Amino acid sequence: MSTAVCPGSFDPITLGHVDVVRRARSMFDEVVVAVAHNASKRSLLPPEERVRLAEDALAGVDGVRVVATDGLLVDLVRDVAACAVVKGLRSGADLDAELAMALMNRHLSGVETVFVVGDPGRAHIASSLVKDVARHGGPIEDMVTPAVAVAVRRALAPDGGGEDGR
Repeated sequence: MSTAVCPGSFDPITLGHVDVVRRARSMFDEVVVAVAHNASKRSLLPPEERVRLAEDALAGVDGVRVVATDGLLVDLVRDVAACAVVKGLRSGADLDAELAMALMNRHLSGVETVFVVGDPGRAHIASSLVKDVARHGGPIEDMVTPAVAVAVRRALAPDGGGEDGR
């Protein structure tokens, strides 16, 4: 059985992420979506909520499971016996940002990174932009699942407070 890991902060998971995971699933028997927690990074949503929202967004995709991780990606890859890491690309800028990580992961573990080119109709969707649009009261419902839209708006409410205390 071939297993791939698709890592990210997923803060929040978007329909672009869902598209990449669905297509990765067509290439591998199992895809493990690794929701990363980086204590030095300011997140809007706490890790456990990001896991729950990813599970909800991917509920209809067989062969996909979601896990939380806060260690080295190569350790998780080893733990789940993955043969590859899958990363989505929207543009050449994404490749530039991901290439060094892919090379380091290969150096540390021998695991290859498979780049999946995102759907051009969703190339404008990024978690950071979703949060920015929502922060300014704009519509995000066509970029995320309904549950994610609710969670983002709740976290951005004056009394909602994200993980970073906003």
